[in-house]
Amino acid sequence: MLSPLNRLVTYTDTLLNHRGIADFSGAKNGLQIENDGTLVRIASAVDASERTLQAAVKAKASLLIVHHGLFWSEISPVTGINRQKLKIALDHNLALYSSHLPLDAHSSLGNNALLAKAVGLKNQKPFFEQKGTLVGRMGSPDFSRSDLCVRLQKILGSAPHLIDGGPEKMIKVGIVTGGAGGELAQAAAAGVDTFITGEGPHWTDSMARDLGMNIFYGGHYLTETFGVKALAAHLSKKFKIPWSFLDFPTGL
Repeated sequence: MLSPLNRLVTYTDTLLNHRGIADFSGAKNGLQIENDGTLVRIASAVDASERTLQAAVKAKASLLIVHHGLFWSEISPVTGINRQKLKIALDHNLALYSSHLPLDAHSSLGNNALLAKAVGLKNQKPFFEQKGTLVGRMGSPDFSRSDLCVRLQKILGSAPHLIDGGPEKMIKVGIVTGGAGGELAQAAAAGVDTFITGEGPHWTDSMARDLGMNIFYGGHYLTETFGVKALAAHLSKKFKIPWSFLDFPTGL
């Protein structure tokens, strides 16, 4: 018989289509650390940092769900901070579950779908391919660029950085949360005149103006809180387990 943890993991892997969605090498979507199989409380967070793991222990969670997991390479030596984070989890029977691109791409629980819904885009559809999957959302606004700036500040809790290289009266808005600022050409090729993402490099200011695009940088962290909250809330309802969000903004 499957343990409570394994039942949740099997369900979530299928829900997020982890087998069908490729990711960056070493991302290790799914269960990254197991516990003894018990489930008492779910905590969710954006990053699997040491302070997040400590906060999950303090919250008496038995499962921590994150967007950015522990592993980003094929082999990670268990030394230094890697050893310390694993020790925290193992010493306190804390399981860790991570979902990166699959959670970005999900049609109802994903970062991009939820931000697009919160902003109020009409006629949404998937766009922006990464690793063979359309992970972003694009849609039509019935509001101005100035209105979008106000909406994003209210939704994210912080004023976004605007590169005003495109029209005030927007036609097509694309959203890819996180660090997609370096892919402006790909967004422009999809026909968007306004691109919302988390962060981007310095040269994107000039490129955006050359392309005639508006760019909103809302913060990598702030644009990627939506999915882990929605997933934890969904699993809480499904498996009748309480949950909480651990908020550790990076300012980036």
